[in-house]
Amino acid sequence: MTLRVERDKAAGVAVVTLDRAHRHNAIDLDTAAELARLWRELRFDEEVRAVVVTGAGTAAFCTGIDRSAQVPQPASPYSVDDPLIAIGPKANDLWKPVVAAVNGMACGGAFYLLGEAEFIVSATTATYFDPHTSYGMVSAYEAVYMAQRMPFGEVARMSLMGTAERLSARRAYEIGLVSELAEPGELLATALRSARTLASFPTEGVQGTVRALWSAKQAALQQSLAQAPALIALGNIPPERQAELFAGRRAGQEFRLR
Repeated sequence: MTLRVERDKAAGVAVVTLDRAHRHNAIDLDTAAELARLWRELRFDEEVRAVVVTGAGTAAFCTGIDRSAQVPQPASPYSVDDPLIAIGPKANDLWKPVVAAVNGMACGGAFYLLGEAEFIVSATTATYFDPHTSYGMVSAYEAVYMAQRMPFGEVARMSLMGTAERLSARRAYEIGLVSELAEPGELLATALRSARTLASFPTEGVQGTVRALWSAKQAALQQSLAQAPALIALGNIPPERQAELFAGRRAGQEFRLR
């Protein structure tokens, strides 16, 4: 298992931990399938009324798709098989509130999870960035999700600057991506305080409010996500060229923290 799930039945809270610290909590195909199954399972668990999602260790919350994952692609140019498209709670029809506790790096496919959390609590040492353009890939789903949470100019900058720049936790808080900052050792406790409060309220009212909040932007979100496969198919360079860029940049990579 690549997920760790701890349920506090008395508080009504589950903590979901991406448990692949040795891979910076990157998501392989097994982890993607586990996440989808877990969110669907939590829909029917009446003892869980709020969720915290985080990553194991201190280096990373999640670094997106594991580059070792072999993802088969359909021959048709009109579709792209994205293994991360269903890793979030909303994609699996879970309307219980989810608080993300971000420790370390959050980049690339991590935004599929962050984009479907109600709000984000961040360690002061966390950083946020989107590496796609540096490796000849289109940031489509990630950019769309973040455009729902950040000012347009900030999303554009992060999506386009790739690995050249990282958003600090402080800056993420200033622009509204992050709702609360915590010292690394206090991160989980801080996120749990909010989750326990949410779980203590009548769950029908909480879930209805979550659904109402998402209804305000769901039409635009779904319309935008529908364009993503075509943009990826058009703009991504061949995988072997991506691998060359990845290997080259890893060797002497530098970035600016903003």
